[in-house]
Amino acid sequence: MGDSKEEREKHLCSPGCQDCHRSITILQLISLVLFSALLMVLLAKVAVSPEQTHSLEQIQQQLTQINASLAGLCRPCPWDWELFQGSCYLFSQTQGTWEASATSCQKLGGHLVIINSAEEQRFMKYWNVRKKQRSWIGLSDHRFEDFWQWVDGTPLQLSFWKEGEPNNDGDEDCVELFPDKWNDNKCTEQNFWVCEQPSAPCPHH
Repeated sequence: MGDSKEEREKHLCSPGCQDCHRSITILQLISLVLFSALLMVLLAKVAVSPEQTHSLEQIQQQLTQINASLAGLCRPCPWDWELFQGSCYLFSQTQGTWEASATSCQKLGGHLVIINSAEEQRFMKYWNVRKKQRSWIGLSDHRFEDFWQWVDGTPLQLSFWKEGEPNNDGDEDCVELFPDKWNDNKCTEQNFWVCEQPSAPCPHH
């Protein structure tokens, strides 16, 4: 599966986040328009005093600093995603079947969450208990009965099942987090879901 999450870079962000860069571009355009408007007002006067010239230079310097600051902005994760140990997590506001949830995550550039460590399980528990909801994770045995594997094809190694689970009661092939442990459930049930995607390193200037 490549490098572990602990080995990923510490200072991470998602420069490919389209929303983030759109916001930066819009702010830069606004500042450019404001500067142009101020410049036109000042140049509309027949004579420009030394005081006005000085003010104009100050405005130009401030706008240059603002644009430089905006260009340096970098979010660790896309909007509404949470950062933890080099990965970004989205806790859905809507419900769906396990398959529909997996598809939604793929469309967002990620996958249903893969829990690889006790630390990651505690992170998931913290958020899920706060939200008090059942959430699909990326684990199932719908391909081969009793062979649990993650959405990336890797077999289950570390688990956090509730006592007595999985029990496959009525052909339960997909796994939900509820409230802080794992439970197998029917894949057609409507649950919330958690997406995961890796964050990307900030570009070095």
